[in-house]
Order: sequence, then C-alpha cells, then structure tokens
Amino acid sequence: MATVPPYPTHSSVPVDSRLRHAHWWQRNWVRYGALITLLALSGLVILALVRQQTGTEGFLVGIGLAVLPVPLLIAAFRWLDRVEPGPWRNLLFAFAWGACAAALIAIVANSFATKWIATATADPSSADTLGATVIAPVVEESAKAAAVLLVFLFRRRDFTGIVDGVVIAGVTATGFAFTENILYLGTAFGTDQLSGGRGIASVTAATFFVRVIMSPFAHPLFTVLTGIGFGIAALSGDRQRARRVLLPLCGLLLAMGMHAFWNGSSTFGEYGFFAVYGAFMLPAFGLLTWLVIWTRQRELRTVREELPAYAVAGWLTPAEPFALGSMRARRLAREYAGHHFGKPAARAVAEYEAYATSLAFLRHRGRRGRAGADFLARERELLHELWRRREIARPALDYAARATAPPVPVMMPVPPPAAWPVYGYPAAPYPAYNPYRS
Repeated sequence: MATVPPYPTHSSVPVDSRLRHAHWWQRNWVRYGALITLLALSGLVILALVRQQTGTEGFLVGIGLAVLPVPLLIAAFRWLDRVEPGPWRNLLFAFAWGACAAALIAIVANSFATKWIATATADPSSADTLGATVIAPVVEESAKAAAVLLVFLFRRRDFTGIVDGVVIAGVTATGFAFTENILYLGTAFGTDQLSGGRGIASVTAATFFVRVIMSPFAHPLFTVLTGIGFGIAALSGDRQRARRVLLPLCGLLLAMGMHAFWNGSSTFGEYGFFAVYGAFMLPAFGLLTWLVIWTRQRELRTVREELPAYAVAGWLTPAEPFALGSMRARRLAREYAGHHFGKPAARAVAEYEAYATSLAFLRHRGRRGRAGADFLARERELLHELWRRREIARPALDYAARATAPPVPVMMPVPPPAAWPVYGYPAAPYPAYNPYRS
C-alpha cells in the first residue's frame, strides 16, 4: 500500500496578491450576511402578510397542516442526492428562498397584476382567471428559478448535473409550496369559522385533501423542469454558451406551461381537475421520477467506470471503485467505520465517498472535453482530500467491497461423453464450499 501520494498535492504557484486585497463587498462574510438579511426580512414580511389574510388561528392551523408533507419531500430529494450529496447550506438556502423570497415576490406581484387587470377590464372574475392561469405561473416559476440560477452561478462546484438541478429546484419548490399551503389552509379555516363548516365536509378538509394528500408534488414537479434545464446546461462545455443559456430557458418555459395547465384545470368543467390530475399530472410525475432515478443509477455507473484509472495510478485500492459505485457498499462502509472507530470515522468515510464521486464526475467531464480551466487544480484538491482520509476509509471500503461482492460459482469439470453412462448427465454448477458435505 502506498504511504505517500503518487505526486505532490500542493502547488507551489504563489497566490495572486489581488486576492488578498479584495474589496469589502467581495468578502464572503459580507455576501452571506446580505443574503441572510434579505431572506430573514422576506420571511418576516411574508409571515405578516399571510397572518393578516388568515388571522392568527388560521395562520397556526395552516402551519400545522402545511408542514406535514415537507419532511417527506425533503427526504425524497435528499435520497436522490445521496450519490454526490451537496452541502446542507445549499438546501437550506433553496428552501428559505422558496418559502420566503419567492413567496413574497409571488404574493405581491400576483396581487398587483390581478388588481390592475380587474381595474383595466372592469371584470374581476376574468381577472382572477387570467391571474391564476397566466400571471401566477410566470411569476411563481420565475421567482423559484432564481434560486436555481443563484446556486448554478455561485456554487458551481456543487452543481454538476441533472440530479443537482432536480434537488435544488425541488427543495426550492417545497419551501414555496409550504408557504402557499399556509395561506390556502389558513384561509379555508377562516371560511369554516364563519360558515360553521366542520369535519370532512369542511373547506379546510377539502383543501387539505387536494393540496397536501393529492398533489404535494405539484410545485416541485413544475420547478424540477427548470432544474433539469440547468442540470443539462451544467453538463455542457464552457464554449457551448448558447446551450447553457437556452436549455434553462426551455426548462423554465416548460415549467410555466405545466403550471398554467394545472391551474387552468378548474376551468375545464366539473371534472376537469380530476381529468388533468389523472391523465397528465400523474403520468408526468411518474416519468420524471423514472428519469431522475435512471440518472442516479447512471451516476453510480460513471463512478465505477472512471475511478479505476486512479486505482491504477495508486490513489485508490483496486476494490474501491466497485464499493464507491454501490450505495449498499457505501452504507456498509460507513457502518463499519462507525462501529469500529466511532462517529467521526463514519463521517470521514462519508466525506471520502463524496470526494471520490466528485473526482469521478470531474474526470468524466474532462474526458468529454467539458471540464473547466481549473480541472487540474480541482483534481489535485480532490485527490488531496482523499489521501487525508485514506487510513480510515480504505479498510471500511475494502470490507464493504468484500461483503457486497457477487459470489463466483465454481463449475464442476464435465466428464467426456464416453463417461456419461457412468456419471449421468453433466452436473450443474455447485458452490465452492458446502457446509453440509462430509
């Protein structure tokens, strides 16, 4: 086993002195502080607006009911992201943007546009319909897409493909749907308080069934189309600028179109909503679910195909590419490290798996001519992080590789045809070791 890296991991190139004297607005703590302040103010304003429309009791009931699907949706998107898990701060930003900033933009812009149309046309009913089917999809999907765009631009290392786009877009839409559900459920509760509605026949129960039980995936489904566009753009080379711009725009337009079709289902007759739900929404949800799961499996295959080159170079053991390309083996490696060395060791193995996956994706993009100018620097950085954790990760991954390796059958030699009358027909394969044999 190698005890030193196959080549130096630190570059001797001096750091540009200009980076040491960045302007105050270019410092990370200033940017983070401004972003947190923006999201916090947006959250306070949107909460005040929702509470004003629903009342205190309706607001509390709305929060209690709207929060129910959130853990399930976040867990589903986190599961999709297990191959190359992104940092939690990206997910927190996406959820906060959707729940606070995007929701505030939507509620203000939708109300203003609907009132302006009603005043201009003197037809409040048509203004409401136009606002729901045209204005709301454009405003809401644009507001949610802004979070995906920000991560794509400023967290480029964490945004490497379709799955990353799906996860960021889905979490953003989950936050947006959470705030919107508070508004709808709280308003429905206030209506029941005035009309005396109770139980299953109440407006609150009907709203809960439609928005939380039947279609909790609606907003994530729309915005995921935008995320797929950004994800494909992330796979494109730096020189393919038209593709990197047009694909996210196409995804955004598809998201707006699907959103408008869903909102307009209530205008298609008495059973229009259920027809659109059964004939359009469920098949679209199933198709996109299949797509992201297939993409996840393709990512694992990429890990198995790209990492053997680093095993040949001495950075990895021969068994590691197989173990790192299997989610079951990864889990066993973390459990092994945690059981024998404690939680810090399990965390180190998880980090090792994430860095190795990033390395495989980086090499995959490089072989296809889509790597950025920082390819070599990024490769050395990832290899250095792997080398730092090798003492803990290698034994765990070797154990996981042995535990998940498929059995190799041993074939009994087939006697020649002349001996068949003595031995019978050719024997079936049998295991190399049988504990029940004497």
